[in-house]
Amino acid sequence: MRKSLLVLLLWAPVAMALLPSPGQRLDQPTQQAIQRFLLHNRVLDSLQDLDNAPYIVAADAGRVLGAPGEQVHARGFLDPSHPIYGIFRRGKVYTDPQTHELLGINADDIGTARFVTVGDLSTLAVQRVTQEIRPGDRLLRAQPPVDLARLEVSEPATFIEGKIIDVPRGVTQIGVLDAVTLNKGRRDGMVEGHLLPVIKTGATVRDALTGVPTKLPDERAGTLLVFRTYEKLSYGLVLKASRPLAVMDRFETVHQRQ
Repeated sequence: MRKSLLVLLLWAPVAMALLPSPGQRLDQPTQQAIQRFLLHNRVLDSLQDLDNAPYIVAADAGRVLGAPGEQVHARGFLDPSHPIYGIFRRGKVYTDPQTHELLGINADDIGTARFVTVGDLSTLAVQRVTQEIRPGDRLLRAQPPVDLARLEVSEPATFIEGKIIDVPRGVTQIGVLDAVTLNKGRRDGMVEGHLLPVIKTGATVRDALTGVPTKLPDERAGTLLVFRTYEKLSYGLVLKASRPLAVMDRFETVHQRQ
């Protein structure tokens, strides 16, 4: 805990410098943090989007591979006009913490491969790997890029309230330039470029004199930028944090409910 607080204090001046105003473009450190994250993370709207995708059958001579430059064989429709495919494996399934509705599925990045030959079994050359490639891993086209140089910061026009439901890189204490998964998406009015306050719920303590449980006031503890939206989920980047944030912290727009 002490280490987390020390890191937070060291980042504080940077966090203030990174926080843009509505209408401004993103600075280079923010763009670079988002690009690194998007290279290795992806959300799909349904389980079928991954389960119906082309899949790895085997490597050369039936081996399981993990090295760039080797070849794999895949079954399913692959479009030769898109020569580079990402290799993914089913990861976390996201559900809404209150309604338990299925919101999406995280596709874990395994690597990338490019076409060599196309047929009943297509052959691809592995270019990059993050871990061992296995039979059954899925192949997906690249996502449409987010033009970060043109992305403008804005405030939502309508009231949106939700929760941070995951930290894809697996930490428990969330700080500046960490990416987080949000339980609201395009259908809820989320737009890439939205700037959202993060609110920590006040702790409940016992009044020392009366013994009555008393809830402390909620506290604004940070600001995040929405940089990738899906139908029911979004990714946000923490630009400012006055204290460590955590999964299930609340975010909301500055506009009040009408």
